[in-house]
Amino acid sequence: MSDKSTGKVIALKIPLPETSELDSDLQAYFQKCDEKLGMVPNVLRAYSFDNNKLRAFMGMYNDLMLADSGLSKLEREMIAVVVSSQNHCFYCLTAHGAAVRQLSGDPALGEALVMNYRAADLDNRQTAMLDFAVKLTDHPDAIIEADRQALRDQGFSEHDIWDIAAVACFFNMSNRMASATDMRPNDEYHSQNR
Repeated sequence: MSDKSTGKVIALKIPLPETSELDSDLQAYFQKCDEKLGMVPNVLRAYSFDNNKLRAFMGMYNDLMLADSGLSKLEREMIAVVVSSQNHCFYCLTAHGAAVRQLSGDPALGEALVMNYRAADLDNRQTAMLDFAVKLTDHPDAIIEADRQALRDQGFSEHDIWDIAAVACFFNMSNRMASATDMRPNDEYHSQNR
């Protein structure tokens, strides 16, 4: 596997190792990313300065975004984009906007979610989900039972509500790390699925 990287990964002057310097399980994971995506996402490269931090990030991400859930992968990516839009996170808007375009097959949906999800052609269920994620992002202290009930009224289970909250919270953390480190998205994301 080549160690190709597209430009700056983060602004912090933390030395990032070559893939060959990572533990063998992480080398294999980077190889899988390169084969499947044609790149290693810069967020993984950014965390690679510490094998344990990288594993913790990957474990949480994979559990929230890829494991079984009452939420579809597209819905979880929609939450990622809308939370990232509220936080003006360049990295996550670029990377997860590309994922929304891929999973939905609709480039206009990806762009609308980046700019203003209220302008997107969403159903009531999706709108309620994103309204909750935005309120949790902007005013977490204002979440009340009526907000959870609004999700139940749209057919979300108690586990689904947990997953909506967990995805929103994860991306609030990720957005803040990306902003703090000036993390840059891989150039490849910009042209994907347009």
